[in-house]
Amino acid sequence: MVLITYDVCTESAIGKKRLHKVAKECQNYGQRVQNSVFECVVNSANFAILKHKLEKIIDVNTDSIRYYYLGNNYISKIEHHGVKKSYNPEGILIV
Repeated sequence: MVLITYDVCTESAIGKKRLHKVAKECQNYGQRVQNSVFECVVNSANFAILKHKLEKIIDVNTDSIRYYYLGNNYISKIEHHGVKKSYNPEGILIV
């Protein structure tokens, strides 16, 4: 489990486009849990691909991405309170 957070400068149209691209790429690998926060259950190969894609999208002078490695025992490291119910990223997916 990797928690990905990002902050993309959206003061310009190009920045807004970068923000959309980062979010879309993260959605391909995980679940949005906050506006700019995704939980991704990925193996090391897929994470390397995702990380490479994200770091090609952002502008390192105005944007940032943080990766939090929660590991295999991530369930015991996540506590949720509030409006949105938590989910099981390895549970049944209904499309």
